[in-house]
Amino acid sequence: MFDRFDIRTTPMPESMRVLLNEYPRDSWDAHPGFKEKTKNWLGAHVMFRRLGELVTRETELFLDRSREADDYAARLSYYGDALVRNLHGHHHFEDHSYFPELSAADPRFDRGLEILETDHEALDKVLHEFTDVANRTLKHIQLDEKSARDEVAKVHETSRAIEAFLARHLSDEEELAVPIILHHRLRG
Repeated sequence: MFDRFDIRTTPMPESMRVLLNEYPRDSWDAHPGFKEKTKNWLGAHVMFRRLGELVTRETELFLDRSREADDYAARLSYYGDALVRNLHGHHHFEDHSYFPELSAADPRFDRGLEILETDHEALDKVLHEFTDVANRTLKHIQLDEKSARDEVAKVHETSRAIEAFLARHLSDEEELAVPIILHHRLRG
């Protein structure tokens, strides 16, 4: 799965985790610098994970014949679109606003931000493929449900890749960004 989509599977370099040792994840909620903007940003990450899981689960239900074709098509269209549109918008915001703010506060972590931006480029390719295969699937469901199953298998593969990508990327992104925010008291 990863070979086809060029998804980073290696963890963030240890040098990018220096502040995480000072501000471990389980201490974030209690930190006085942990403000609403950061909580909302993390909440978006929770939503992305859930949407990715939902698209995969719905696809599996269709493949297992536990979900009717029209019902699956409606869910794929709605949740798949929400996942793709929101991820694109979120990453655009991060690349053009959020990451430059973090870099200005602490340039020691620019290498980590570059890794995350490269992840965004790779994810754009996966999302593009997901959109293509989901759109083909929706057309096939309207024309010939039997032929749609081959396309749905590709939706499943791509949605699983999105889930795996998000698991690695979002965790690294959170563990790089939030300690910088807390350390420098940003986003208050």
